[in-house]
Amino acid sequence: MSIEIADEYLEIDPARVAEQLCNFLRVEIGNAGFHRGVLGLSGGLDSSVVAALCARALGPENVLAVTMPYKTSSEETIRDSMTIVQWLGIRAIDLPITEQVDAYFKRVGDVSLLRVANKCARERMSILYDQSAAFDALVVGTSNKSEILLGYGTQYGDTASAINPVGDLYKTQLRRLAAYLEVPPQIIAKPPSADLWAGQTDEDELGLVYAEVDRLLVLMVDRQWRRDELEAAGFKGELIERATALMDRNRFKRGMPLIAKLIRD
Repeated sequence: MSIEIADEYLEIDPARVAEQLCNFLRVEIGNAGFHRGVLGLSGGLDSSVVAALCARALGPENVLAVTMPYKTSSEETIRDSMTIVQWLGIRAIDLPITEQVDAYFKRVGDVSLLRVANKCARERMSILYDQSAAFDALVVGTSNKSEILLGYGTQYGDTASAINPVGDLYKTQLRRLAAYLEVPPQIIAKPPSADLWAGQTDEDELGLVYAEVDRLLVLMVDRQWRRDELEAAGFKGELIERATALMDRNRFKRGMPLIAKLIRD
């Protein structure tokens, strides 16, 4: 059996997916007693797709995109975010986070880039939830299935939300949906990056290429293939081990907090 069979399982009907996700947003946001959505907009693929889905489902006037640049955020990120806002005609507010993040680290001393990145992610989510109260909206998540499975996200940061329309789509599938939604080509084409520091890319940090690991994940997770079946199909042992290790190590991120169950007499 060839590795290319994974491509068949990754195929989507983008028109049908878009319709289902827009219906999901309308129904579930309505069931919660709201009709508006708020999201963090980075100018990247994931948040651009979610913004487009929200605009279709709820109407542009009912979508608030919040841009929250840090001092290391690139000009490209800021420019692409504004491109999406103008393209969709959604509401937007710019709330830079440099001042409050730097004030915190000034008190605690020198820290790693990763700690700064995690602090930024949680600061942004704190702002989104405050803006959701101001805008009378639900926070809409932008984490895709590849990121969720591999643990590439900050717990209670970018992985937090009230509702997530794209969490069951791999990065590869999101690109196809983005093309159908007519997301600007330069956003679809640019390397995935959380813009954590200058030159940072998701794939470099993960040590994985989405196009490759998505093929593995769809067979290993969705189709429940065993390791021997994956290797027989042509997947390298190092790729299997790297993906498995990340999923195991970050399993705690994929569930609600564990609550101790008391034994009662």
